[in-house]
Order: sequence, then C-alpha cells, then structure tokens
Amino acid sequence: MGKFQKALGRFMRINRIAYSFIAPAVIVMFLVHLIPTAQALYMSLLNVTQSTYAAPFSSPFVGLHHYQRILGGLLFGSEDKLITDLTQSVINSFWFTLWVQLGTLAISLILALLLNREFFARGLARTLVLLPWVIPTFAVGVIWRFIWAQEGGLANRIIVDWLHLADDPLRWLIGANARTALILPAIWRGLPFTTVMLLAAMQIIPDDIYEAAAIDGANDIQKFLYITWHYLVPIIAVTTLFGIVFNFFGFGPYNIAITLFGTDQLGRYVDLIMVAIARQSFGYQLYGYGAAASVIIMIAALVFTGLYYRTFKEGLTSE
Repeated sequence: MGKFQKALGRFMRINRIAYSFIAPAVIVMFLVHLIPTAQALYMSLLNVTQSTYAAPFSSPFVGLHHYQRILGGLLFGSEDKLITDLTQSVINSFWFTLWVQLGTLAISLILALLLNREFFARGLARTLVLLPWVIPTFAVGVIWRFIWAQEGGLANRIIVDWLHLADDPLRWLIGANARTALILPAIWRGLPFTTVMLLAAMQIIPDDIYEAAAIDGANDIQKFLYITWHYLVPIIAVTTLFGIVFNFFGFGPYNIAITLFGTDQLGRYVDLIMVAIARQSFGYQLYGYGAAASVIIMIAALVFTGLYYRTFKEGLTSE
C-alpha cells in the first residue's frame, strides 16, 4: 500500500500541469452531466407525478417498477397506451435515422466531390453549403412548414403547377407523407457537417497518388474507389456515429418535429422516441416514468456507442 501511494504521488507530481489544465473541464462535466444523471437515476425509482412534484425526492419509492413496465412492454408487447406509443416511436426513430443517415451521406458525398474541384466562385459555393448549419433547428421546422404547406407551399407548387406530377395539392404534414416531410428537413440540416468533414478528408489526399494512378491507367471511378474512398472511411465512420446518436438518441430532431407540425402529438408515422418521452414525462406529468425511459435510452446509447466503436475501431482510428 505504501509503495502504491508513493507511486501515485510521484505520478500526480509528474503530471500535475496536465491535471491542472483538464481540472476545469472535469469540474464542469461533473456539475453539468453527472449530477443531473444521478438525479435522473434516483427519480426513475420514484413515483414522481404532478401531486408529488413539489418534493420529487420524497415521492413514493417504487424500485424498478417503471423499468419493468417499459422494458416488459417493449420486449413482450403491452396494451398500455403509453407503452404502445413508445414502441411505435422506437420503430419510427429507427426508420427516420436510417433514411436520414443514408440521405445525408449520399448527398454530402456528392457535394464534397463537387466542391473539391476547381470552378468559378468555389469559395462562395462552399460558404452557401454551411447555410443550413447556422440556422437554429426550431427555425428549420418553421421554414419547411411553409415549404410543405398544402396551399401555396413551394413543394406543391413544383409538383402540381410546374412538373404536373399530381392533379391536386398533396397534404404533406398529415398521414404517411409526414415521414417525408420530416426526413428531408433533417437531411438538409445535417448536410453541412458531413460535407465539410468529407471535404476536409479529400483536401489532405496527396496529388501525387492520383498522378501515379493516372500513369498506371486508372480512370476516375477507380481513383475514387481505391484512393479517395480509403481516406473517407474514418470520416464516414465518425459522422455516421454522430448522426445516429444525434438523430436516434439525441434531441435535435425534436425541435424540427415540434415546430414543423406545431404539436407534440405527432401521430403514427412521425412520433419519434424523444418526442414521445418528453410528451409522456411533461405533458402527462409522469416524471418518474419519464426518468426511467430516459435512463433506458441513455444506457442504450452507451451500449450502441461501445459496440459501434468496437466494431469499427479500425476505421475510426486509421490514419
């Protein structure tokens, strides 16, 4: 024990400058993340409702009841309206995240390839690509709400008046069309980050590699597949991880959905998991239940991130 304490003390003295630099960040992280997380964990074991909200930590202790109710309903089915809504939101979030990630990656890759070429006003084009990034997420929903408007909206004007693809204006914000109405703004909002990351990766590829490939007779497709793609894999792995965490587990789509549809009652097709948890927690004032659902989502996000990192470790860490 004495040797361990001496070794620890010597290690701390040697690295004291490094610890002094990271100490403020550690303190802020502790205050901002760990304390609220601990409170949420404790609240998830209590039956905190409107009647006990004034003194939430004095609410009746129910142990793992909320976890049994949620996980049991999600895994084995339930007629509980809260659980059926939560199950549908998980399914919606899965498809929403899948299509948003595929759409964002495909369009960002095309934009990055175009912006990596020399052309007039390339700097202006690169600046305009960042435009969706500087717009707050709630404003994104408002903008696209006008685009999807049934009467006078830009989408129906293009489809009905200009291209004549439909006889009558489409109702984008109701029914199955609402999925498209929510996915496209989310893709639009995510394009700048992924495009900039892919473009940055392309910028570091040495030109002599392409020149050597050209001498060997490689065409543009072969250069992309065997040179460019190799440099893009780590960036795609990172942006995909961020995108899944942001769109499935995060709160970003919440703001877009609420402002786009003007309500948190999003219905069968676009009710996302974070919207459902927020509605059930604060709208129905089931705070203990909501805390348990949030803890389950947090654990799921941690497990997913760990498995993702383990699976794609080589791609995430390769140079």
